[in-house]
Amino acid sequence: MSTGPKGSGHGHGHHRGHDHHHDDEFDGGLSHDLPVFARRRMIRLLAGASMVPLVAACSSDGSDSGSASDPASSAPSSSGTTGTDCEVIPSETEGPYPGDGSNGPNVLEESGVVRRDITKSFGSSKGVAEGIPLTVTLTVVDQSSGCDAPKKGAAVYLWQCDREGRYSLYSDGVTDENYLRGVQETDDEGRLTFTSVFPGCYPGRWPHLHFEVYDSLADATATKNIAVTSQLAFPKDVCDTVYATDGYGDSGQNLGELSLETDMIFSDGYDQQLATMEGSTDKGYTATLTVPV
Repeated sequence: MSTGPKGSGHGHGHHRGHDHHHDDEFDGGLSHDLPVFARRRMIRLLAGASMVPLVAACSSDGSDSGSASDPASSAPSSSGTTGTDCEVIPSETEGPYPGDGSNGPNVLEESGVVRRDITKSFGSSKGVAEGIPLTVTLTVVDQSSGCDAPKKGAAVYLWQCDREGRYSLYSDGVTDENYLRGVQETDDEGRLTFTSVFPGCYPGRWPHLHFEVYDSLADATATKNIAVTSQLAFPKDVCDTVYATDGYGDSGQNLGELSLETDMIFSDGYDQQLATMEGSTDKGYTATLTVPV
């Protein structure tokens, strides 16, 4: 059984024009994502430090709002995506297997990549990804409007590993396949849907999907002007249930060695990236997520 790719499968920032075609990039290991993780951690620490004088000033004006004795002041912040809670979804590293031309092959140039069902390879490839059925519904909204306005006509390129933890175009055994990769355009409500399979869990990474958001379908298929690159995380209870079924090999064991709190990407916050899940192993699952950009 394949143990999946050694690299993380995740994207922060594109490096178009740089040379990402070396073999060591394809097999970069978890260290591929460490610089990005460190930068995100430092940004959050600096942001928190910059707020200290402001908090002190506010607490000295005689107001009792947000005081230490106020239970609400110690409550966790809402993960909602409307009003003052609206934030752009966190940017993540694209990882070594994007297939968008920034690190080897570019599936976005291929006719047929714009599709809802990504379980099958297209073009001259005929492979089919097997596993528990998964429907992924993303709603792209405009963060500058308080996340109240849908982003009609935006586009999302989504990619993921298969149930064996392999990435098409890159991993041994599926380099000639392009399944589990596709592009969709948002409707009037900013919504789009992919038909897929539940991904496996390979060593070192929490189960996830990758996606790039573009302002338009034309931008996506031309691989330019990426608005944000991020990831979707799956809830543990659903992962436990899926990985107890046949076909997922070592995914259950790999998951047992991980947590969202220690994953190198999600450990500094995953509220905006944790999918809402419904369904069952018999009928399949639906994962939904709102994506502010």
